[in-house]
Amino acid sequence: MHPIAISRWLAKQVDGLRFGRPTHCVYDPLVYARRSHEAYLRRYATQGVEAILVGMNPGPWGMAQTGVPFGEVGMVRDFLAIDERVDRPPVEHPKRPVEGFGCTRSEVSGRRFWGWARDRYRTPRRFSKTFLVSNYCPLVFMEESGRNRTPDKLPAHEREPLFAACDEALRRLVAWCGPRQVIGVGAFAAGRASAALGDLGLPVGTILHPSPASPLANRGWAERAEKQLAALGIRMPAAGRVTGSRRP
Repeated sequence: MHPIAISRWLAKQVDGLRFGRPTHCVYDPLVYARRSHEAYLRRYATQGVEAILVGMNPGPWGMAQTGVPFGEVGMVRDFLAIDERVDRPPVEHPKRPVEGFGCTRSEVSGRRFWGWARDRYRTPRRFSKTFLVSNYCPLVFMEESGRNRTPDKLPAHEREPLFAACDEALRRLVAWCGPRQVIGVGAFAAGRASAALGDLGLPVGTILHPSPASPLANRGWAERAEKQLAALGIRMPAAGRVTGSRRP
């Protein structure tokens, strides 16, 4: 099953779920940002990669705006060369509006992540030969205050059906992609990948999440992540060696 078909399947599964307080709003960018999300998969999802890099779930100023994992607006537009119309979710939080590629907020995690990909690999095509980037959970959860609520904070009766769908989507993605390993960007994603893929015998590793909430990430995330990737057997091009346009 192609990643686009997997994405549409997962959207149907999770959109039938219900979440109670303190969750106030739930966004699914697989639906309202489908054009840009599927453009990303169509261009950059590649079989036989070294690793799938798995994040937790969309950030309010990243994938929630662009439909691309770790999708800081400027990086998606300028590095990945994706700029599609983004609709609005059915219920929108006034403090977390979806403005698509018109959003002027910058997500630090996404800027760090895709900035590293650009600086190290130079082109998204080169990067996509080694990695496919995905999120474990496609949903954004917000409390009434506008505070972001991560999937691990959901009560068990809400987590279990959500995680069951996300586990199956990850297994399907692995089956199509055929990676050598799966790498969680952060401990949560690595843990969920291990739980979902444990019976497949596929290695699961982890790297530091680029979140500004992490003191370690704020002290040179790219360098730390590269050391972790190298320890997992990922070979990276020398900085500055790859030439050519940064657009695909």
